[in-house]
Amino acid sequence: MTEHKNNFPEFYITAPQPCPYLAGRMERKLFTHLTRDKPGFLIDNLLKGGFRRSQNIAYMPYCDACSACVPVRIVVDEFAPKRSLKRIARTNDDVVATRMPAAPSSEQYALFRDYIDARHGDGGMAEMSVLDFTLMVEDSVVETFVTEYRLKPDEATGEAPLIAAALCDRLSDGISMVYSFFDPELTSRSLGTYMILEHVEYARSLGYPYVYLGYWIEGSRKMRYKERFQPQERLTSKGWIRG
Repeated sequence: MTEHKNNFPEFYITAPQPCPYLAGRMERKLFTHLTRDKPGFLIDNLLKGGFRRSQNIAYMPYCDACSACVPVRIVVDEFAPKRSLKRIARTNDDVVATRMPAAPSSEQYALFRDYIDARHGDGGMAEMSVLDFTLMVEDSVVETFVTEYRLKPDEATGEAPLIAAALCDRLSDGISMVYSFFDPELTSRSLGTYMILEHVEYARSLGYPYVYLGYWIEGSRKMRYKERFQPQERLTSKGWIRG
């Protein structure tokens, strides 16, 4: 009985704080610690069932009188990119993707800092140090990997600059995209969208049915890009349904 109790997650609720996505609203989160003594299937089911992972914490919105945050996942086998998405894929024909263990590098951190400073300088990750970044990448009890995106090597110099990276988890039925960042000066490449497209094809090659994108929030400009990836399913009180 004691062992069973220790293996079962304990949940906590955060204090209310301003919502970063919808002005004038307050957010709270329900969370639990992910530890290696928890059964793998239990953690997997949490992450497939609407929880998101940040290091070794799984969390989900738990807001008073608000249910705007909706977990979404792409249906891989039925996904067929529209013309605009195909154009983005063609634009990045000169990009090489490499899967790597979840081990941070100074090159990754430098790119991460450029991205945060340019795009999210007033956000919660603005003060992340090298140690914070290292923990974000390494601190995981699930199967986590990093995909690095580099330009094809220059014929003269052999240089292949890192222009984007994505931190992802492998779940039993798909890939969960945890966090991604890219060179903020390469706006014409739409690298954020390209990384999702590339991971959909990677999931397809592995036979996974889904790519998890986290939360979609109606009315949030920051989350609007997720609507482009159809068909997708959204998690409701009745389970996963077509969005």
